[in-house]
Amino acid sequence: MTIMYGIPNCDTVKKARAWLSERGIEYTFHDFRKDGVNPVWLRAWVAEFGWETLVNRKGTTWRKLPEETRENMDEAIALAVMEEQPSIIKRPLLDTGTRHVVGFSPDSYRQLFQN
Repeated sequence: MTIMYGIPNCDTVKKARAWLSERGIEYTFHDFRKDGVNPVWLRAWVAEFGWETLVNRKGTTWRKLPEETRENMDEAIALAVMEEQPSIIKRPLLDTGTRHVVGFSPDSYRQLFQN
C-alpha cells in the first residue's frame, strides 16, 4: 500500500494528492502533525536521502528556528528538529512499499507509477 506523509494544508501535498486521486491510485495519508513521525522511519529516510534533502529550508518552520540552530544544522540537530517539529520535513514523502520519493513533480510520479 502506498503511503503519503505530509501535512494536509501544504500546497505541494494537495497537488500530489490530487494527482494520485485523478489517476485512481489508492494511498493512505499520514499527517505528520496529527500522527507524528516515527524516529525509526526518520533515521531510515535520513540514511536514504540525507538530512539536507529532508529539511525544508523554504518553509515557515525553518524561518522560525533560532538562527544558531539554522547555522549549526547537522544530522544530529536535523533529526532532533524533524522529530520535534515534523512540519520541517520536505513534503510530500511518498512510500510505495518499494521506493520512496521526496517532493512532488508530475513527471517523477508518472515514472514511479508506470512500472
